[in-house]
Amino acid sequence: MHNVKISALGCYAPPRLLTNKDLERMVGTTSQWIMDRTGICRRHIADAEMATSDLAIEAARVALASRDVDARGLDAVVTCTVTPDTVFPTTASIVQEALGARQALGFDLSAACCGFVYGLATAVPMVASGMCRQVLVIGADTMSRIVDYTDRTTCVLFGDGAGAMLLESAGDDEADAGFIDFIAEMDGSGARSISLPAGGSRLPASRETIERRQHYIQLQDQPVFKFAVEAFVDVTLRLLHRNGLRPEDLDLWIPHQANRRILCAAAERIGLRPEQVMINLDRYGNTTTATIPLAACDAIADGRLRKGDLAMFASVGAGYTAGAMLWRWAF
Repeated sequence: MHNVKISALGCYAPPRLLTNKDLERMVGTTSQWIMDRTGICRRHIADAEMATSDLAIEAARVALASRDVDARGLDAVVTCTVTPDTVFPTTASIVQEALGARQALGFDLSAACCGFVYGLATAVPMVASGMCRQVLVIGADTMSRIVDYTDRTTCVLFGDGAGAMLLESAGDDEADAGFIDFIAEMDGSGARSISLPAGGSRLPASRETIERRQHYIQLQDQPVFKFAVEAFVDVTLRLLHRNGLRPEDLDLWIPHQANRRILCAAAERIGLRPEQVMINLDRYGNTTTATIPLAACDAIADGRLRKGDLAMFASVGAGYTAGAMLWRWAF
C-alpha cells in the first residue's frame, strides 16, 4: 500500500458578494444579529448563469496549475456536492469534459457538509492500492440556489464556492507525509433536522411542493447546534486518541465552517487553543462541501498551515453525518 498525500490545492469563490447589510434589506434581520448568531460578514454568490460545475472547474484548474499537472493524466475525478448541475449526468462528468481529463473515471458523492471529507476518504484507498495514480477531489456547491431568502434562519448562513485537492502517492523521501487516519459516524435519526424535502423520489416536484417552498433548505436550529458541537468533539477526540495524540499535538484543526458559535464551543470542549483553530466563515459563510478546502487555502495564505504540520479536517452535516481525517501536510 502506498502512502497518500495531498499534493495540490485550488479554490474558487464567485466574485459577487452578499453582505449582512444586503440581507438587512431582504429579510427581517440586522447585521449585528447575523454576526452574533453566526460570525458571518459576507458570502460569495454565483451569478445566475453559473452552475456548480463552473465553480468546480475553476477550483480544479487552479489546483492542477499549482502543480503543473496535465488533466489528461488524471485517473479519477470525485465531485462532492449537494447542488449538482442535474440529477444526471453527474457533475463529475461535466467537470471531466471541461478539464480534458479523458482517461479519468468520475462520480458525484453526496454527504451534505461532510461530503468533502468523505470524498477524500473514498479517494485515499484508490491511490493507496495503486488502482489510481492521481485523483482529484472537488467540493463545490451553489447553496444560493436552494436557500429561501425569506427565511432568516437559513439565508444568512450559506454561500457559494469550490475547492479541489489532488491526491497522489507520497515519494520515498516523504515517508512521514500524507494521510494518517480517518473516522466517521452517522445518526440517521436526525436526518430530518437538516433537509431539502422535495425534488426526490419521496416527494417529486409538483405545483404543491413549489407553493409550499419545499425545494429550499429546512433547518431545525437547536437540535442541529447540539448535534454539531457534540459530533465535532466526539470524532476529533476519538481520532486523536486512536493515534496516541492529544489536542495540543495538533498544529491546525480545520473544521467545516458551519457557525462560529458551534466551532468555538466545540474547540473549547476539545481543549484547542484559538491559534490551533482555522475559522474563515466570516468571509464565505457556509459553502457546504467547499468549506474545508477554502479554509485550507486561507490557512496556507496566512502562514498557518505549513509543510510538516499535523492537520485535522473535521466535519458534521445533514444525515446526521460526521467525520474527521488526520494528515501530515505535504507542501
